[in-house]
Amino acid sequence: MSVVANTVLLSGLLLIIGQHSRPAEGCTCVHVHPQEAFCNSDIVIRAKVVGKKMMNDGPFGTMRYTVKQMKMYRGFNKMQHVQYIYTEAYESLCGVKLEVNKYQYLITGRVYDGKVYTGLCNFISQWEKLSLAQRKGLNHRYHLGCNCKIKACYDLPCFITAKNECLWTRPYTDDYQSKNYACIKQKEGHCSWSRGWAPPYKKTINTTDP
Repeated sequence: MSVVANTVLLSGLLLIIGQHSRPAEGCTCVHVHPQEAFCNSDIVIRAKVVGKKMMNDGPFGTMRYTVKQMKMYRGFNKMQHVQYIYTEAYESLCGVKLEVNKYQYLITGRVYDGKVYTGLCNFISQWEKLSLAQRKGLNHRYHLGCNCKIKACYDLPCFITAKNECLWTRPYTDDYQSKNYACIKQKEGHCSWSRGWAPPYKKTINTTDP
């Protein structure tokens, strides 16, 4: 076989390999209430992204964000201060894109091998877009409900099956219920929705309804 033929064959093989080594399209995530995201995360911080760098690790690379931590809400037992946050390089692999030197973010994530990882399926929001109740929840109320279970209902009617459940009838990340309610354990031992940022046992509502 000639050198030209070998070159054409090699080019074709590289093209095929390149096409098949691209990440698959699409990232599917389940909507979670901010309180549930808080309770299930290793790390919850408020931070500003001040730099980013593509790292040559894994099959497709990883984006490393350098952050300036403003406040930590959860994760003191994992690390005292977060300097770097890692995410997949592609949105199709659930990697998240954060703006550098532009916004403060509320970021939730997991810790693996001493590194903080986050992605599209974690709860991430520009700080200014969080409601007052959500901000208060991060400071105090959400951790009071970590023994409660928020049950998503996509198709009414739905019913609770245990006293520690709150029925989430509007399971969308930008809905009124997630912006204004926390599922808090009450004195009687059951969990119910509590409006706003009032102390627990006040302004509670029926477990199955906001």
